Amino acid sequence: MSTPVSVAAPRRLVDVTVDGQEVRVPEGATILEACTTVGTDVPTLCYGDTLTPKNACRVCVVEVEGARTLAPACSRAVEPGMVVATDSERVRHSRKMVLELLGSSVDLSTTPDVPEWMERYEARPERFGPRADPAPLGERDGRHPGHHTPGDGSVAATVEQPAKVDNDLYVRDYGKCIMCYKCVDACGEQWQNTFAIGIAGRGFDARVSTEHDVPLPDSACVYCGNCIEVCPTGALAFGTEFDMRNEGTWDESRQKQTTTICTYCGVGCNVTLHVQDNEIVKVTSPHDNPVTHGNLCIKGRFGFQHVQRRRHD
Repeated sequence: MSTPVSVAAPRRLVDVTVDGQEVRVPEGATILEACTTVGTDVPTLCYGDTLTPKNACRVCVVEVEGARTLAPACSRAVEPGMVVATDSERVRHSRKMVLELLGSSVDLSTTPDVPEWMERYEARPERFGPRADPAPLGERDGRHPGHHTPGDGSVAATVEQPAKVDNDLYVRDYGKCIMCYKCVDACGEQWQNTFAIGIAGRGFDARVSTEHDVPLPDSACVYCGNCIEVCPTGALAFGTEFDMRNEGTWDESRQKQTTTICTYCGVGCNVTLHVQDNEIVKVTSPHDNPVTHGNLCIKGRFGFQHVQRRRHD
């Protein structure tokens, strides 16, 4: 006897206006989805298509007619008759400030699209002053909430610090972390349910950390790499990518992507192999795949080295 297939009830359509253009989207859709429908580009950083939005970065804010404050497009649901402006002076000023504050404190060099956004909104992070020297490794992790030295305004405080390399699979470069919470959610209840990482500290000293700041191999981490999959800035990266960037050999324009099925077990996870110079440099998974939704286990994510190990005579 076949198992009955459940079919969701159809959603009624809602009419909204985006930058003067009327669009009809399903009830419950977000403003961001409405903007995508009409082809309007809205910048996002903390938004993830496989995660529940945290509204952390605020770079996607838009102006809703009649609303007192700007609304995050990634999570605000549309309402019948809603009128949205995505490029008003108020919106542009807010995005400019967000980008400047992020750019003055965080290394955004490996964050896609940021140079274009900086130019579009005329953001100048340097106006906050020269960047402070990077903190020594471990200094930020050892700070207690509220116990820090106030700045004198001569430099812009940053979160820059040496990258943490305590395992052979991936690197944590927290100098690039914008505190979007996506890695914490992917590790926690939204996907992996490992809870190996969380947020420690408060205010400017808030940071992603393992429990009691133990090295990653001593934590509950199972090395699924799902945190890397959702990281928007490169704060979490494959060890191969980190090394190649430092060597100046990482070149995404030369990389070929091939999606296939992982052979380690019978689940049928889809894996996308990123190949440069005939070697696999990293592995991702399609977010629209009904099996993985972008997630993999340690074998699917990192178990590719054996196919390209070289003999050294």
